[in-house]
Amino acid sequence: MEVGQVLHMNAGTGETSYSNNSHLQKKVISMTMPIIEEAMTNLYSSTSPSSLVIADLGCSSGHNSLFVVAELIKIVEKLRQESGHQSPEIQVLLNDLPGNDFNTIFKSLPSFQKNLSSQLEAKDAGPYFFSGVPGSFYGRLFMKKSLHFLHSSYSLHWLSQVPEQIENNKRNIYMASTSPPNVPKAYYSQFQRDFSTFLKCRAEEMVTGGRMVLTFIGRKSEDPINKEGSNSMWDLLAMALNDMVSKGLIKEEKMDSFNIPHYTPSLSEVKSEILEEGSFSIDRLEFSEISRSTYYKECNHSDVSEIAANSIRAVAEPLLVSHFGDGIIEKVFSRYKEILSEHISQDQFLLGVTNLIVSVTKK
Repeated sequence: MEVGQVLHMNAGTGETSYSNNSHLQKKVISMTMPIIEEAMTNLYSSTSPSSLVIADLGCSSGHNSLFVVAELIKIVEKLRQESGHQSPEIQVLLNDLPGNDFNTIFKSLPSFQKNLSSQLEAKDAGPYFFSGVPGSFYGRLFMKKSLHFLHSSYSLHWLSQVPEQIENNKRNIYMASTSPPNVPKAYYSQFQRDFSTFLKCRAEEMVTGGRMVLTFIGRKSEDPINKEGSNSMWDLLAMALNDMVSKGLIKEEKMDSFNIPHYTPSLSEVKSEILEEGSFSIDRLEFSEISRSTYYKECNHSDVSEIAANSIRAVAEPLLVSHFGDGIIEKVFSRYKEILSEHISQDQFLLGVTNLIVSVTKK
């Protein structure tokens, strides 16, 4: 599987689109805003720049794509007015993989800029320039020493590829209690390589003193095979796919060769890679948690299993279609929703989603 070619969130604004099923992601960004504001405040206070280059990596499309950008611009405008400085020119670089729905973002820019201008009291605010940057963030994306501030939320737990030599992870699609010992080791090794590469690339692209705020789905346990975060959701999706195998709708060898390129790191694993790479000083490294039961209540939807199924479908469908074809997708997610309904009353399923947030400064 060429992850960089097939991984993207469901496009458009339909029922199963990422745009309509990314409320959790927006809630996580909102919870992280105090850390983002702190990082931008420290950057601006130490440099008072006449121009700023801001990058959002893994921007996706829909309601969340420009949310952080708007908040960052508001923070900068507040700071520069308090200090009596002129408004800096701001270049915004929006990055995601080539299959991302960039068109939807670009079409929304005129209304976004109009709304932003109405929210900013100063008539001399801006100007702001927007560019799309398609490509994997596990490689160079920007010119050397060009970035002042970088943000990425709910993207870095996606790996650049499925770990190698995990063919014996049969009937599983991720790390599971029945996975052989080599499987979690392979996943962790892939995460180490990917995150180290990410840090090296960003170290070249960021100016000295630049700030970076990253949010992952993470885990509190040092054991990668646990029921935290999204692990239980992948386990239940594996059950749905195995039901398709038992019905003859998916070939067994096809099932056995499918694995999700996803890893939820622990705090110590993230810290270790940052210290090993050596280009960044850690300002903050902490957890936040969102209760699934509270989140589902806030969604104001009577069918919790449908919310949960659509949220996974919005991010996983392109991977499934690439491997299994689109002929079985409706049946897979119909069965997945049934399985979710059967497990929804279990406290284990409604455990909170653990988020790992790291704020760093380029040395």
